[in-house]
Amino acid sequence: MALREPDHDPVRHQFTVLEYEEMGRAGIFDPGSRFELIDGEIIEMNPIGWPHAGIVTTLNNLLAERYRQWALVSPQNPLHLSDVSMPQPDLVLVRRVERRSGHPTPDDVLLVIEVSDSTLGFDRRVKLPLYAKAGVVETLIVDVQAQRVEAYRVPGSDGYREVQIHGVGEAVGVVAVPGVQLSVAEIFE
Repeated sequence: MALREPDHDPVRHQFTVLEYEEMGRAGIFDPGSRFELIDGEIIEMNPIGWPHAGIVTTLNNLLAERYRQWALVSPQNPLHLSDVSMPQPDLVLVRRVERRSGHPTPDDVLLVIEVSDSTLGFDRRVKLPLYAKAGVVETLIVDVQAQRVEAYRVPGSDGYREVQIHGVGEAVGVVAVPGVQLSVAEIFE
């Protein structure tokens, strides 16, 4: 006897940024948990462990020191990519403006950095295309295990068209701010 297939699949509810923010204000999320809105789905983020936290702290200090003239560093805060996506990258280098009326959008961003220890596959497969599709000019993935920095540039609807891998002994710069670089070694010190 053959099993009968259901007539249709259940419908998933795709949340908007507005609904997501309202849920946060209403206290629906456990205060100790961290979430992101990715393509309308609420994703629970992994706890931050060490060395991830140490590298984020180091990068935060390096970026603030080297790029303060051009940008502000926004660590682990929301980035409003679209009506259905508001991830929380590890670091965002945001253009300086007099007054901001909400979370930064791709037009405000000079650089997004994801520090990947246990989330490398997710960051490459899910978040990277999301940033490219939204028009984020440059994204760096700091691969903690391999001690290297992957630089993704020239965004498009199908992903980034330019990829460069930088290892210890090399430096990486921000396209929007020529002439200022970070050595890969200092990120992992």
